[in-house]
Amino acid sequence: MQSSGVGNVVNVLGILKTCRFPLVMVVTMRGEAGEFNSWQVPMGAGTQASFETMGVSVKRASSAAEVAPLVAAALKGEQATAVLISQKVIGIKSFQDQTNQ
Repeated sequence: MQSSGVGNVVNVLGILKTCRFPLVMVVTMRGEAGEFNSWQVPMGAGTQASFETMGVSVKRASSAAEVAPLVAAALKGEQATAVLISQKVIGIKSFQDQTNQ
């Protein structure tokens, strides 16, 4: 999922804590350095804390080389884990002015 969707799954995260079953979530981050859409910034800043408040373990990938090992370790775990993939890894979107073409 994208970090902007984390706020939509908080109720489900409560079920994970109560029923104690594992879940691995791979989350691409928005709202970090270089974000062009200011609406993404608040949830991007609150994503990790939202997961941690609901008892989800959080791992953060700051480089492409970290993604696969973090996901593999999360899949072997016995608790809900979110692997957050930094916006630096997925790339910061840029848009060219299309009006002069």
